[in-house]
Amino acid sequence: MTNTPLLKTKLDLREPVFTTLRKGIGRGWLRRLTLLSVDSTLLFAAWQVAETYGTPIASPWSVGNNPMSLLPILTTQIGVMAAQGLYEGGQKRCAYRKLIKSLTLSHIVLLIIAFFYKPGDFVSRSTFILSLLLSILFTYAGRLSVDFIIKHLRQKGAMRSPIFLICHPKDTEKAINLLKREKCYRIMGFSDLSLAEELGWGETIEHIQSLGIVEVFICYWGTIKERMFLYWNLRNAGITLNILPIGLEPFSQRSEPFMIGGIPSIKFSPPLITGSDFWIKRCFDFCSSIILLLLAAPIYLLIVLLIKLDSPGPVFYKQTRVGLNGKQFKVWKFRTMVTNADKLQKELEAYNEMKDGVLFKIKSDPRITKVGKFLRHYSLDELPQLLNVIFGEMSLVGPRPLPVRDVNNFSEHHFVRQAVLPGITGLWQVSGRSDITNFEQVIQLDFFYIENWSLLLDLQILMQTVTVLIYRKGAY
Repeated sequence: MTNTPLLKTKLDLREPVFTTLRKGIGRGWLRRLTLLSVDSTLLFAAWQVAETYGTPIASPWSVGNNPMSLLPILTTQIGVMAAQGLYEGGQKRCAYRKLIKSLTLSHIVLLIIAFFYKPGDFVSRSTFILSLLLSILFTYAGRLSVDFIIKHLRQKGAMRSPIFLICHPKDTEKAINLLKREKCYRIMGFSDLSLAEELGWGETIEHIQSLGIVEVFICYWGTIKERMFLYWNLRNAGITLNILPIGLEPFSQRSEPFMIGGIPSIKFSPPLITGSDFWIKRCFDFCSSIILLLLAAPIYLLIVLLIKLDSPGPVFYKQTRVGLNGKQFKVWKFRTMVTNADKLQKELEAYNEMKDGVLFKIKSDPRITKVGKFLRHYSLDELPQLLNVIFGEMSLVGPRPLPVRDVNNFSEHHFVRQAVLPGITGLWQVSGRSDITNFEQVIQLDFFYIENWSLLLDLQILMQTVTVLIYRKGAY
């Protein structure tokens, strides 16, 4: 048998030097206890409020008659939630659909138990329905609050698991960026996979243990010759082992992992009624645009007046843009530049701040009027594009429609963004807008939006757009 550095001190691969708890277990139990406390308190409050406003009946289940009567009720609710994995780590604690299903199921279980125990002695129908609705509402709000607090603390650098990365040098940067997106890890170090195998895993494992690492991430797991020894040494040290996919590319949000013969695979399932979500999006765009136009009518009139007083020329500016499937259309905007701006652009091409020259952006553009500068800072010049949305030429959310001049500079892979309806706002706008000076970054954001599109993602982008406009991030 060939000697390896991992077999020098012990005969049995599975034999640990000493018994230890799994690393990071304290953090996991603290999270579970916090969620359990929050859920229990809010569920108790939900039943109290339900009994206060529901129809009172003389029942041994009444909190007023017997405060301990809520113990089996809360135990049932918490038990069903735990069975659904709502106290596990990661995204499981934020599975809000499962939360609703769990609380509904627990109420059905309580109803069945009450029926066989004392059919006429549970709670009134109004109290029962109120308790269900309030349980869902209170726990939903509680979990949102806990999730918000955890994310805020992690952004400050707290509550992050110390991890170690092992991969090939060419993939290190990509892997680090992938892990940083989760905002729940603190990368303590990384190692070259080939070098670690060449020198033996002993030194690497000792280094990992000295850093107090909780989890290790490894790429190209299938190519490691001594992966059994590596696994058992990490296992005996209480360190969690994670395998990163070879491609290091994020999957769509609508993916579902499953096993085939012990090998992980990914399933991409279409919705139950395919295409319905797009037509819901179109109806939402149309109705929202009409409502916004009516509500913003006074703002429109004020902007028209300011433009007229500031500089000569028309109020609106209509520019030819390239939209869905390369079809050209006129995009509506409030005029923010002098009337001969298009002609002056040719003279300013040398000052273009976009590195690849596909787009044309200058921070201190001399063509912009005083009122135009204000409108651009708050993106108020884009308001007339609600008309383009009503006409079906644009959507509220999507890749921005670009001028013909920019599209003429496209490379072949850039044209994928023309396969969807362009939008007034999008990931580009909420991820830095004009602060992004590389068009490839814009393309990556557009690709991510197209691949991961959902109605929920649209709503998230719209909410982030409001924040971006308030703080005027990247607008000029």
